[in-house]
This record gives sequence, C-alpha cells and structure tokens, in this order.
Amino acid sequence: MSETPSKRSILITGCSTGIGYAAAHSLRDRGWRVFAACRQTKDCARLQSEGFDAPLLDYQDESSIHAALAQVLDATGGRLDAVFNNGAFAIPGAVEDLPTDALRSIFEANFFGWHTLTRAVIPVMRDQGAGRIVQCSSVLGLISTPWRGAYNATKFALEGLSDTLRQEMKGTGIEVILIEPGPITSDFRKNAAAQFERWIEWTKSPRAAQYENQLRKRLYDSVNKASFQLEPDAVVGKLIHAIESQRPKPRYYVTLPTYFAGFARRILPTGLLDRIMGRQ
Repeated sequence: MSETPSKRSILITGCSTGIGYAAAHSLRDRGWRVFAACRQTKDCARLQSEGFDAPLLDYQDESSIHAALAQVLDATGGRLDAVFNNGAFAIPGAVEDLPTDALRSIFEANFFGWHTLTRAVIPVMRDQGAGRIVQCSSVLGLISTPWRGAYNATKFALEGLSDTLRQEMKGTGIEVILIEPGPITSDFRKNAAAQFERWIEWTKSPRAAQYENQLRKRLYDSVNKASFQLEPDAVVGKLIHAIESQRPKPRYYVTLPTYFAGFARRILPTGLLDRIMGRQ
C-alpha cells in the first residue's frame, strides 16, 4: 500500500546493527517511513519482526540494489525523500600486504555500490524536485592513519565524489550531505577482524612483529575501547538535522577526533600530521 503524501520516506542501508539500526528506530519514532535495508536475509527478517520494511540490499550485488529501490518505490508510490548510504566495512592491514582483490572487494562494498544506489535515486528525486542524499563517511575520509589504507582509500574517494555531486546538484532541489563520524560503538571492529583473517597473511609479512604486538591486539581485545568513542545516537542526531533542516550543512562532524582531524588537515604541515597520526 502506498504511503500518504505527508509521510516522509527514507532508505537506510546497513541497518543490522550500529548506526543504521539506531537511525532506523529514531527516524521511525519521528514519523518517517523507514526502509531499513540489510545485506543478509536473516537481518532483514529480524527488522521485519520489529515492524520495519526491510529490503535486502547488498552493495556488492548490483541487482539487489535495484531490486531494493524498486521495492521501496512501489511501497511509496514512486517517492523517496532521503537515502542514507551507511553500510561499510574495513580491511585492516599494511598497504604492502593488501591483495589487490581485497581492494576491489572493499571498493565494491564501500564505494561502487553506494554510487550505484545514489545514481538510481537521483532521477526519482529530480522528478519530485527535492531529496536528500546523505553519505556516512568517516574521520578517515579526512586524514589517513597506518593499517587502515583500504578503508582510508574508500572514504577519501567518497569524500571527493560527494563534494563533486553536491556542486553538480545545485538547482535541482537535491542536497548531498556528508556525515563524518569518528569512533562509534558498533560491530565494526568484529567485522574488520573477519576481513583481516580473510585477506591478510600477516605471519608471512616483514611486519609480522608489528601485527602481533599492535594491530591484532587492538582487533581482538574486546575490552579495548577507542578514545572519545560515542554511541550511534551521536550520528543519528546529525542525520536528523541533515534530512529535516531546511538548510542542511554540507558536512557534519561527529566525535572529538573528527573535529581535530578537520582542523589539523587545514592547519598542520603534512610532515607533522604524519608524525601525529603515525602513532595510532
């Protein structure tokens, strides 16, 4: 059944846990028609049991992207007010140890799939004369840190593409907005550990001792909490402003590390910034 015209609609990806899950609940409580997409059937079923429309959407499967959007538009009568590109993962490891296929995999999930969905919603929003495309970037889209080269690369690419798209959408009624969280409580580290095990042959690396003493301890220490870590609701607050304000900001920083990163990359010399971030 199509929604009433006054019911605002949003498609959120990556809703199984973390930011996406929190956003889905908060926006539904605010009166939005939320389509809480997940990439696994079991997670879609769980969200459906909680009363959500939960289409299956896997960024690494282009057909699922188009099928999910078609499902959304069929339910809304062809309208979509906002999309929140959110689902992503990391592959920790030194750049020299990253197989090229690992980079292809993460770019498909963190960048190319986002672009596919974004391109697909633009004609819908253009025809209705308005829409919000919100991209969940990262502090690591502003500055780079060791061991996170694959994730850094996808977020730097997302920042550049989104900035360009924002400029190109002027006059269409479509707003393109970046949210840049820092450390947020989620399953992100657990998922990153699984990707690390899949792709990085760390015992064969000349950096094996560093992996053993640094990276693996951070990945597998469940007690270790990142400095200045916030709960997902901190991101949701920025998302609400991005999609409900008449004049949204082009970017929203979340957490103290992100504010520092935005300042540092403008002010500090590259060499000094490298020394600071190289301690991470």
